[in-house]
Amino acid sequence: MHSPLPQLATALALAAALGAAPALAAERTPDDPRLVTPGQLTVGTGDPVFPPWMLNNDPAGGEGFENGLVYALAAEMGFAPEQVVWVGLTFEQTIAPGAKPFDFAIQQISVTEARAQVVSFSQVYFQPDKAVIALPGSPVVGATSFAELQGARWGAVIGTTDLAYLETILGIDDAAVYDDQIGVFQAMQAGQIDATLAALPTALFATAVQIPEAGIVAILPPDANDRGHGLLFEFGNPLVEWVDEALSAVIAAGVVEELKARYLVADPDLPVITE
Repeated sequence: MHSPLPQLATALALAAALGAAPALAAERTPDDPRLVTPGQLTVGTGDPVFPPWMLNNDPAGGEGFENGLVYALAAEMGFAPEQVVWVGLTFEQTIAPGAKPFDFAIQQISVTEARAQVVSFSQVYFQPDKAVIALPGSPVVGATSFAELQGARWGAVIGTTDLAYLETILGIDDAAVYDDQIGVFQAMQAGQIDATLAALPTALFATAVQIPEAGIVAILPPDANDRGHGLLFEFGNPLVEWVDEALSAVIAAGVVEELKARYLVADPDLPVITE
């Protein structure tokens, strides 16, 4: 009498294979079972969001560099605009290790070695310069070297590459730390700090709208440890390859350059401090 176990094992393997076939067929489509919610592209971002990255505090409006990029990317992946769903989080929640409530996030997130140990990234799609922001009369106004910048009182947002730049590149070991950029600007207006750093596009908007009495004092060179902005995924997310291929297509089509020209225009005459 033959044991039924080999036949049972074969039947179970066949059933598993048949069940896996539809799931495999749906991969790289809007119904991909690897998505947080199949049928939609769930994108994490800040809450609130700010120009020029996103306009009118409305990611779904599609106006701005980052949401414009996301909707172009979604279209390349086969999603309709109404299938893009936004999730608002703090920056710290976004970059922290662990499970994520989104497929990927976009929030001026710099790709760094340290972060890549706990989250996964797409390729870099934008590398901004750093800008020094200060009020008139600040000791950094007119500075021409790192040494002249080091005597000022600095502040930056916790967990950002701006703070890391102050500490590792400028050598500022006593920078004041704040939860968000608004807190930094309020401290500057209150005379608690002399200057801060921000990505140049952020600085352009901040000095035009958020703190118009301040100005961009100088541009600083990029940090070698900051590769530029990338999309952030939960560590090991299997969607990275699909999204990265779509992002390559969007970049090749000139979408990023068009968005930069529309939203991230800088003054070419701003002074540059390199050392």
